[in-house]
Amino acid sequence: MSAARSWYAPVVTRLRTTNPYVVDSALAVLVLFAASLQWMFPDEGDDPLTLVGWLLGAATAVPLVWRRRSPYACALAVSAATTAMAYYHAPPPDVLYGGFVVLYTMAALGLPWQRRTMLASWLLGAVLTMRHKEHSEPFEYAFHLTGMICAYGLGVLARVQRAYTAAVEDRAGRLERERAAETARAIAQERSRIARDMHDILAHAVSLMVVQAEAGPVVVRSDPDRAEAAFDAIAASGRDAMGQLRRILGVLKEEERRGGGGAVRLPQPDLAGLPGLIRQVSDSTDLHVELGVRGRPRPLPQDTEVAAYRAVQEALTNTVKHAYASSAQVELDWAEDELTLTVTDDGRGPARSDGGHGLIGLRERATACGGSAETGRGPEGGFRVVVRLPAGADREAALG
Repeated sequence: MSAARSWYAPVVTRLRTTNPYVVDSALAVLVLFAASLQWMFPDEGDDPLTLVGWLLGAATAVPLVWRRRSPYACALAVSAATTAMAYYHAPPPDVLYGGFVVLYTMAALGLPWQRRTMLASWLLGAVLTMRHKEHSEPFEYAFHLTGMICAYGLGVLARVQRAYTAAVEDRAGRLERERAAETARAIAQERSRIARDMHDILAHAVSLMVVQAEAGPVVVRSDPDRAEAAFDAIAASGRDAMGQLRRILGVLKEEERRGGGGAVRLPQPDLAGLPGLIRQVSDSTDLHVELGVRGRPRPLPQDTEVAAYRAVQEALTNTVKHAYASSAQVELDWAEDELTLTVTDDGRGPARSDGGHGLIGLRERATACGGSAETGRGPEGGFRVVVRLPAGADREAALG
């Protein structure tokens, strides 16, 4: 079976890719040769071949050259020539070779009304000819009518197969386009994630370093120990930022070597790291930060943990950079199906909610997890960031 398929498949592929006029011209020659056999090797009692008979026989074959370009016109021409041969007895064909090809072609390529009209016309014409001109035996009726129906049936199968192939190719093309679009979306999301991570890391570290750098010269003579601590804090913040950036770049290089797939993602911060973050901010700046927790804490999906951590980090970074605040309050309110994270400071409340890549990234992170983020002036002044993240079974519904 496999050997037959290996021989058959290349032939079919070659025929499909060959110029259709070449294939149909060869088919027309083959039909003319087959129709001429009864004249080349006549049986006793057959009608003699005449010039008119040969011309009419040729007329049943030559139009087949255009059977795919103009199938209905080709069918009409072959039908007229076959009818003329049967009427003039010059001589009539023993086998309707041209008719078989015409019925196959109409079933495969014709419009519905053309297919039905042509099939009915050939069946009726064959019956009338055999009854009134040939006085055929019953087996001849069966032979001709069965041959016509089989030729038509093969054409129907070819049409169905062609439609199925077109549908499969269209579906494959659609899936390929969807896969390309999905890949593009994944790349864009990954780039956005990396950009947010780098912004959060650099903005936080640089803000702490700037605060310490500004405080160092002020106390370098009056309080050398405090100045030394400020410079140590600058160095620690720089080393931490460099370490995190080095890990990001290392992951990017690993993804590039592996073709973007199967690489280990950069270890991400989580809610367990919030006390360390708050301690770092309090130790590195004059900002006093307190952490409050209400409800029962529980593990969250990794992306939600990262979003919560980065939200606190970004809010405190903005407080250090813009608010001139002396204290800030971080509150985690654990409800049954939601974590509400609030960061409030007592500084001035400029219009920080409308600009800045950090706050935009904060909203993007929250939205990506199925949550939301609000920023604006606090109820007692200062600035407040409120982030709501799904923390229960409704997370999938929130993600859509």
